[in-house]
Amino acid sequence: MPQNFRLRFDGNLAARQLREGAARGVYLAAEHVLGLSNEVVPLDEAELQRSGVASVDPPSLTGMVSYDTEYAVVQHERLDYRHAPGRTAKYLESSLNAARTDVAAIIAAEVRRAMR
Repeated sequence: MPQNFRLRFDGNLAARQLREGAARGVYLAAEHVLGLSNEVVPLDEAELQRSGVASVDPPSLTGMVSYDTEYAVVQHERLDYRHAPGRTAKYLESSLNAARTDVAAIIAAEVRRAMR
């Protein structure tokens, strides 16, 4: 004998949960990139490293990693500067490029978690 089932789907709720999960994933991914970047950021007295921050703009699902010192851009771009062993210019760019697969996996995991 066939059974009757009723399905109630709230598309707005599902979309909101997906977006929240994606925003959480973007933030966690930005934190991951910041952590990798902090491992290679040039050090003098660690002011540059301490100024690093990860953030997300939920409406646009844009993640940001930034360093807030007056010399952060110069330290990032000047390839002719000498740094301590293991420290390098392009500290943010190289960290992001190295973490692309991890970033995608972190975001995907949070989207999946949001749909449970």
